[in-house]
Amino acid sequence: MSTSISGKYSSIFAIFVCAWFCAYFAAAKSPNIVIIMADDLGYGDLSSYGGWIDTPHLDALAASGLRFTDFHSSGNVCSPTRAALMTGRYPHRAGLSQVVYAAVRRPEYFHGMQDVEWTLGEAFQAEDYTTALFGKWHLGYHPEFNPTRHGFDHFRGFVSGNIDYRSHIDSQGRKDWWHDDTLVEEPGYLTELITKHAVSFIESHKESPFLLYLPHHAPHYPFQGPKDPAERTVDGEFEHIGSEPDKKRAYREMVESMDQSIGNVMDTLRKHSLHENTLVWFMSDNGAARWGSNTPLNGSKGTDWEGGHRVPAIAYWPGQIEPGVTDALICTMDVMPTVLNVIDAKESPKRRFDGLDVTSTLFQNAQVGSREIYWNRGGNARRGGAVREDQWKLLVAFEQRTLLPPKLFDLSTDLGEQNDLSKRHPERTSEMKAKLDAWLVEMDRTATPQPEPPNE
Repeated sequence: MSTSISGKYSSIFAIFVCAWFCAYFAAAKSPNIVIIMADDLGYGDLSSYGGWIDTPHLDALAASGLRFTDFHSSGNVCSPTRAALMTGRYPHRAGLSQVVYAAVRRPEYFHGMQDVEWTLGEAFQAEDYTTALFGKWHLGYHPEFNPTRHGFDHFRGFVSGNIDYRSHIDSQGRKDWWHDDTLVEEPGYLTELITKHAVSFIESHKESPFLLYLPHHAPHYPFQGPKDPAERTVDGEFEHIGSEPDKKRAYREMVESMDQSIGNVMDTLRKHSLHENTLVWFMSDNGAARWGSNTPLNGSKGTDWEGGHRVPAIAYWPGQIEPGVTDALICTMDVMPTVLNVIDAKESPKRRFDGLDVTSTLFQNAQVGSREIYWNRGGNARRGGAVREDQWKLLVAFEQRTLLPPKLFDLSTDLGEQNDLSKRHPERTSEMKAKLDAWLVEMDRTATPQPEPPNE
C-alpha cells in the first residue's frame, strides 16, 4: 500500500517537475524586447560617445553591451525612421518618406500607416506577445492610424511630431495625449509619464513575454527641462520651439531626464529578474538639429550628410551580447527582421523586408558583409539623397531648393565628409549615382498610396 502511494506521489512530482522545466525553458526561449528611441539625439551628445552630456545610465548600457559606431536612422527626420522601424522596410514603401505634419493645410496631415503594412507590433502579437507603446507615434493623426490599429495592445502617448512636455499640446494648439484611441488628461512631465507607464507595464506583464516600445520625445523641441513650466495652450499663441532663452541648458536637462528614465526601466527589469531574458536596444530617430551635437560628423537633422542619419545606438542583453564596440553598417530597418529572429518568430513576413537580420552582429560582433543603403527625404528633395556602399558614400545634397552635383566620400578616412572624391573616381561616382536614381524609381513604383486631402 505504502509503495503504491509513494509511487503515485513520485509520478505526480515527476509530472510537476517536468511541467515546471517545460514552462521555464519555454519562457527562456521567449525573450522580452525593449526598443527605446530618442528623438533628434545627436551622435556627439552622449558621454559614451565622447559627448557633452553626462548620461550614466546609457553609459552603463554601453559599457555592458554593444555600442554601434556605424548605425544609421533610415530617415533624416522623424516619421520616415519610425515607418522603417515598424515595417523593416524603406519608409518610402509605406508612402511615408516625409514628415507627417500636424497642420491640416498640409497634405501629409492625411497620411499614415496603412492597414496593408505588416508592423512590428502585429508580428509580435502573432507570436503571443503583449505589446505596448509609450511615447511618440508620429505615423498618422486619424483614428485608423492609431497604434492600437497597428499591433499595439497598449498605447499612452501622442500621435503628432511634438507636444508641450507639460500641457501635452501639439504644434497646432490641439490636445494630444492618448490612452489607446481616446484623448485623456494626464498631468505630468512627458518623460516621467513615459517612465511611469513603462514601469507599470513591466510589473504587470512580468510573467509573460512582451514587446515594449519607448519612443521618447526628448530632446526634440519645445525645449523644456523637468522643472520648466508649460508654454502651449489650446488655440493659444506660443513659440513652437519654446521661449526658454538658454536652449542648450534645457536640451541637456531633457537628455539627462531621458537617461534617468532609461535607468528606471532597467532597474525595474532587474528588480523582477527580467534583465537576463530581455534584449534592450537603444537608438535615435535621426541626427541632432542645431541645438545638439553631431561631432565629428558633418550636417544635421533633415540632411543626408552623416550628421543627419548616423546616430548613437546600443544593444544590451547580459549573457547573450558581449560588451564591445562594432563598426558594422546597420540601420533602423534592420531592427524588425533582427528581433523577429531573436524571438524565433514562426510567422513569415507578409511583406518583403529591406532590412537585414543582424543577429550575428549582436551575438558574435560580426560584420554584415557588403551592402548598400539608401536615404532620401522625399518631397522637394525627392530626387536627391545618398547611397552607401561599404566605406563609400555618394551624396546628392538638396540645399536652398537646389540639387547640387554628386559628391563622393570615403568614410573610412573622411568621416566628416570634407574631401569630395567624385572627380578622382568618376566611374564609381557615375555607377553609384545610377544606383541611386534606379532606387528612387523603384521607391516611387512600390510606394503604398496615401490619401489625398478632401476637397474643400
